[in-house]
Amino acid sequence: MLEIKNLSLTLEGDKGPVEILKDINLVLKDRLLYVFTGPNGGGKSSLAKVIMGIYKPTHGKIILNGEDITELGVTERARMGIGYAFQQPPRFKGLTVGELLQLAAGKDKIMKECSLLFDVGLCPQDYLEREVDVSLSGGELKRIEIASLLIRDLKLAVYDEPEAGIDLWSFSRLTETFHNYHRKHDMTIVLISHQERILSLADEIILVADGMIKEQGSRDIIWPLIMEDAACDCRYNCSERIEEIAECHR
Repeated sequence: MLEIKNLSLTLEGDKGPVEILKDINLVLKDRLLYVFTGPNGGGKSSLAKVIMGIYKPTHGKIILNGEDITELGVTERARMGIGYAFQQPPRFKGLTVGELLQLAAGKDKIMKECSLLFDVGLCPQDYLEREVDVSLSGGELKRIEIASLLIRDLKLAVYDEPEAGIDLWSFSRLTETFHNYHRKHDMTIVLISHQERILSLADEIILVADGMIKEQGSRDIIWPLIMEDAACDCRYNCSERIEEIAECHR
């Protein structure tokens, strides 16, 4: 469905150009749920933003259903059925939650905003008339943005750390919502997360580190590898810390 070929991304940093993504090759198939995971700063969000068209790749191509969309911007990709939920969603003063959901749905679509808000852990009667402004917490805003993507008929939906700022009860309902939408709807879903419960939803886990795809495969194969690497890093860091403490007491 979506194919990324030999993709690289270089952005301007404080000290000059920085290579963020390095020769990425990736295929996302129809109707599968993927989870991008890996260390902070490894390139997960940058890869998602390249898919959405927020960043333009320095090299490489992006193909959607056989069509080269590399040069298309965010608006064109949204019209083609790609959606993106930001790690830190934007606010819209003067626009109510109900109006935002109606805009996302399109004027010809019958709204089901009550069930959507309930799915993401919000009481509809408390939120439909509220403005999408600074009066909303980060967690509330995140859930509203997720609802605005769920209402659309997307081919590919990308959620950047959907659990960020969300309480435990809402997180539990959110994972259930993603599971149900994946099962019922004809779309490909990408979740960017470190959370084990979200990783457990994946058909495939993609490990992104150092700007590269390090591992890709089913959760049954990749999850044990991630846990093994984490244990090795922990043992290494603890050993280094013990040596530092010993050095201080000499």
